[in-house]
Amino acid sequence: MREVVFTPTGDRVGAVGYGAMGLSWVLDRTDLTERAKLDVVREAVDSGMNFVDTATLYGGGANEELVGAALRDRRDSTFLCSKVALRAEQLEPPKTERCGDPEYIRTAIDDSLRRLRAEVIDLYYVHRIDPEVPLEDTWGAMTELVTSGKVRSIGLSEVSVEQLQRAQAIHPVAAVQSEYSLWTRDPDGSGHTSDGDPAGDVIGWCRDNGAVFVPFSPVGRGYLTGALGGRQFPAGDFRARNPRFTDEARATNDDVVLPPIRSVAAKHGVPMAAVAIAWTMLPARAGGVSLPIPGTSSLEHLAENARAVEVELDDEDLALLEHLPVAGSRY
Repeated sequence: MREVVFTPTGDRVGAVGYGAMGLSWVLDRTDLTERAKLDVVREAVDSGMNFVDTATLYGGGANEELVGAALRDRRDSTFLCSKVALRAEQLEPPKTERCGDPEYIRTAIDDSLRRLRAEVIDLYYVHRIDPEVPLEDTWGAMTELVTSGKVRSIGLSEVSVEQLQRAQAIHPVAAVQSEYSLWTRDPDGSGHTSDGDPAGDVIGWCRDNGAVFVPFSPVGRGYLTGALGGRQFPAGDFRARNPRFTDEARATNDDVVLPPIRSVAAKHGVPMAAVAIAWTMLPARAGGVSLPIPGTSSLEHLAENARAVEVELDDEDLALLEHLPVAGSRY
């Protein structure tokens, strides 16, 4: 696996990371054993995809427990990332609540460290901004965690440029995590945050301020791999109620979104997932660092994701992928 430098700390990490959310939260896990979950996390690290992402939210802490168990003998070779300030109000059906209260932040870090079996977390994000708590208060509490040595760097998820600037004035933002893919391009200045506010050019801000941009869902929750076909999702799977996964939207997207990706993949001799992930790494061409975190429960798909580092998209490819008229809103 090719490596990149996580510039705020100087660590060398795999150019493609691993997002563990789907092993414990909102996606169908009916046929997934605990052994299989552990195996895929371990293989991710062993294959060089050692930038591993989890969160307090996922499974109400269960995902952190899983990652901690999987990596108990691999901690030294893992760049460990987790998130706080978005928690599970209930697990089934999933319902979340935001809590950016500084006292909660100070308590939550100790719970995360315990579940992860870690003495320090390499990157700790504010998962979502709590509109009831001043950003400066939440970020101030995050800064205390760096000072105390419990985390090495701090970041923000799904935020606007305006929010980034406010945080940066208090303490450097090490990384920004946003949904970014061939069918969700909001962080490039063309869209909005998850709260509906104009996001601005988040990717450009990261480049100009030495922050790493971390795209999540780079394969569109599996859709951009072309492998879902006509699969129907059970009620507990987020995609069952996602506007882009309705039968009508999928019929349109099958015709306009997938063919260009399939064409580029055939040209390069790689899986469609590799092309989709490689596209999210393009900001690096402009001098930034873009480190996608695709998730999967499959060892086969994990290997396909890793092949993104083989793909060098040329102008012809980019022209094909430039405008994909997606049917269905993001949420």
